[in-house]
Amino acid sequence: MPKITPNLWFDTQGKEAAEFYVSVFPNSRIKDITYFGEAGPREAGMVLTVDFLLDGQEYTAINGGPDFTFDESISLLINCADQDEIDYYWEKLSEGGEEGPCGWLKDKYGLSWQVAPVVMMELLTGSDQERGQRAMKAMLGMKKIDIAALLAAADRA
Repeated sequence: MPKITPNLWFDTQGKEAAEFYVSVFPNSRIKDITYFGEAGPREAGMVLTVDFLLDGQEYTAINGGPDFTFDESISLLINCADQDEIDYYWEKLSEGGEEGPCGWLKDKYGLSWQVAPVVMMELLTGSDQERGQRAMKAMLGMKKIDIAALLAAADRA
């Protein structure tokens, strides 16, 4: 099966964004950088693409120009094991960005992220549908997800 690599479109901040992302996620690194040449369409020597890994997942940042920007129609999900992970990623990725509802945020580059606990999916797919719905109702009132509050809401009868 062919490998799928998400490409993220930036105006000129592709390298800066990639460096930021690899600083946030463990086991991450910049793999390769390409530059515009004399053929253009942008200034020769300007960064064209940055290939990078975020904990094993490949991405490419492309400096395609100001024509397109990110919106919430695509987001990157971080499945967090515990509250410490949620707190860490929420703090790092929301800095300079924008907090949204239900564990969603936009980073300083406008890319949307879902910072969600693994336990939320377990609650929603578990056999006790009412418990899952109580957790869902609690989550809908949160910005950053609070696992203890989710579980407390789920367990209220």
